Amino acid sequence: MKLEKNHALRTFLLNHARQLTEEWHGSLKDNDPASVYASADLEVVQTLKEQNYEFHLYFADIFVKEESSFFRSLEEWVVKIAKDSQHLRTPIHYIIREFMRVRAQYLDYIKKFVSEYDGEIDQNDVDKWNGLIIKGLDITILKFVEGFHKYSNIQLKAQQEMINELSSPVITLNNDTALLPLVGDIDTARAKMILENTLKQCAGNRVAHLYIDLSGVVMVDTMVAHQIFQLIEALELLGVKSTISGIRPEIAMTALQLGLSFDKISIKSTLSQAIASHTELT
Repeated sequence: MKLEKNHALRTFLLNHARQLTEEWHGSLKDNDPASVYASADLEVVQTLKEQNYEFHLYFADIFVKEESSFFRSLEEWVVKIAKDSQHLRTPIHYIIREFMRVRAQYLDYIKKFVSEYDGEIDQNDVDKWNGLIIKGLDITILKFVEGFHKYSNIQLKAQQEMINELSSPVITLNNDTALLPLVGDIDTARAKMILENTLKQCAGNRVAHLYIDLSGVVMVDTMVAHQIFQLIEALELLGVKSTISGIRPEIAMTALQLGLSFDKISIKSTLSQAIASHTELT
């Protein structure tokens, strides 16, 4: 008898899945423009509704499936939502709030189901179903947060790599000379990115002489100073001459403390002096 009740409840919820979605979306009160729930874009709204509807198709199985099997099945939906671009742009507390509102919906629909079978369902059944809903949504939220964290970090890393690449551009000045203007703080990760990108761009653009301007760099640590000297040495191996300009006193002191030699490096006070000097030689 218990199994029949559970199947009846599953069927009841599946029959009302579209209604659950429409009621949920119709009661959204999100005015935050950063939230997917505030979107007025018809395509985004339709996608959001389909995602919610698909959740109901999965979640109704919690009453008839073994727990581990149920969550393995639901995992597909959780991963899809966790890496969805619209959800990744939405503050996570808004998403958790909507999971909680859906949980409240299910608890209300249990009451509606019981009222249709007045006298046939005892309180023990209701308590078990409510427990399944609460536990099921709690685990779903946890799994979602784990996935959201994972894909947010992947997205953040990709964005940071793009920023680093854009913040260390090799600008072509003429056929064989180029400029690398460095601006802002340079940490070890960014220094490594600068080294890799600069060598790749110089080789690809057949640069013969590269101006490296450090006037926009406020401070570097010892590791970064070492990386800059490694860049100059690597450029020399590629046949690229380099001239450094705009070295601040702090950077010069750091280089001296490291024992780095300036003997074989062309250094000018300003970028204009560096360019003028090279122009005179050619």
